[in-house]
Parts: sequence; structure tokens; C-alpha cells
Amino acid sequence: MAAAAPATTSSAAARPSSSSSFSRQSDAPLRAATVSFPYSPRPAALAAGARASRVSPVVVAAGGGHQRLMGSLTNTQGLRFGVVVARFNEIVTNLLLQGALETFERYSVKKENITVVSVPGSFEIPVAAQKLGKSGKFDAILCIGAVIRGDTTHYDAVANSAASGVLSAGMSAEIPCIFGVLTCDDMDQALNRAGGKAGNKGAEAALTAIEMASLFQHHLA
Repeated sequence: MAAAAPATTSSAAARPSSSSSFSRQSDAPLRAATVSFPYSPRPAALAAGARASRVSPVVVAAGGGHQRLMGSLTNTQGLRFGVVVARFNEIVTNLLLQGALETFERYSVKKENITVVSVPGSFEIPVAAQKLGKSGKFDAILCIGAVIRGDTTHYDAVANSAASGVLSAGMSAEIPCIFGVLTCDDMDQALNRAGGKAGNKGAEAALTAIEMASLFQHHLA
């Protein structure tokens, strides 16, 4: 028997979208379907939505006979986080850092279990993240920065190096290194993603760090 569609399906399907799986040109009656959208929580939904979807660290799939392992946002006791933040474009990165720290506090991560390391720019983030990760003192590293496109190809070099470097740092240190570096075309885009109309990506990255740290601590150690 097919599993019931998630509760969020109806509200998602109700929103007009060019990527909807329903065809308006067909004469056939509409059938219920699950429409998937990229995960992009908004600040107002962080507590309710995230708690509803990530409360239990282990979920047994209905009828599947297998377990699906996932991290928890509620069991944060003892989790330790390193945060590497770039000073370049500080007007943006300070807002991202603020969103991340507020999220850690909201989910009961103790302040003494958070270490913030400041580096000059996003290019320097990966090496600091790797060093923190290999220290054995942290369960996850959150990397925060902002790279904004200019008139030269410098943007591409820094953005690509930051992304691949953070991935490499996590693989090398064998702990989650979360990519919270904005790569935007202009300052308006960056500010919109640092607490503006597009939410705060620092807060969202902190949620990912909590879930991944919990997953590694409880299931993948």
C-alpha cells in the first residue's frame, strides 16, 4: 500500500509554480501528487518546521522494514561547534554570524560550546575549518562568508576555492563542515540572504550544522 502523502504536499501543490508536475493543458482530471521544492526554510518556520521534521534521530520507514538514520535538532546536549567567519564583506557576514548564533541559542547549544574564529576572507576559511576539525574539539564546523561578483574573474576563483575547500576540509577532518558562504551577484542579493526577504542563510546553515553533528555523534561515530 502506498504511504500517505506528507502533510506539506497540499500546501506546496496549491502554490503556483512553473515547475509543478500538474499540466494545465490536459483535460484529464487532476490527481494528487507530491511536488518537491528545494529545502529553504524561512525564519518564521524554523522552529516549527524543523522540529516537526527532525525531532526523532531514528525514523523507521513504514512498511519498508529498514531504518532511516537522521540527526536531531532537540538533542543538542554536549554538541560543540566551531564557526569560521570571514571579515571581508563584514556588513553581510556579521548578519550571517548573528543569525547562526541566535539559532544555536534557540536550539539550546551552550555558548561555551561555540568557538568563533575570524579570518580575513572566504578564501582563508577552508584551512581554518580543517585545522579546527582535526583538533578533535568539535562535532561540526560552520563556515560563513560572502563572495560578491565584481568586474573581474576574481569572484569565480574565490567562490570555487571556498566551496571545494570547505568540502575538502570536512572530508579530511571527517566531521561535517557546513558551507555557509554566500555567492551573490551584488550586495542587495547578499543582504537579502543575510536577514532580508530571503531569510538568513547563516541561521539555516546553523540548523544544518546541528543536524549533521547529531547524526555523526549518535549514528555515524
